[in-house]
Amino acid sequence: MESQGFSFEAADASFELLVHEEISGKRPSFFTIEHWLTTVERAEDQSILTKAEVTVVARGTKIVCIGTGNGPVNAFDNALRSGLIQFYPALDQLKLIDYKVRILEGRLGTGAITRVLVETSDGTNEWSTVGVHENVIAASAMALEDAITFGLLRKK
Repeated sequence: MESQGFSFEAADASFELLVHEEISGKRPSFFTIEHWLTTVERAEDQSILTKAEVTVVARGTKIVCIGTGNGPVNAFDNALRSGLIQFYPALDQLKLIDYKVRILEGRLGTGAITRVLVETSDGTNEWSTVGVHENVIAASAMALEDAITFGLLRKK
């Protein structure tokens, strides 16, 4: 995975989830993301509107979550949380405290692989997760999914 751009030295929670999967044969899972869509629109008045729609299955229930934000990653995070909070009220305690993007293989320009690191806190502890993809939103979605999964695992 590190040859693909993952870096687990800076992503303790993603590494721990990987270890859980290796030991038990399956990754801890509280929900499954089936589909997502983000849109960014510039209106005639020059304002920017960002929306996300996430279809998720949690506890056997399929829900479509909608969120807005100051960018596509913030909108995705807000949408995912808005749907999952009804199943996992502890999500209210989780806060994204840092978000870092690093371009790998910069010579590829806008087609480069992107690594996203997300740092999350529950008010007491902090953890980091990683996502890697050529699409920055997809990499962010991976890191956010790990962040929420790890947070819920800690609350279990």
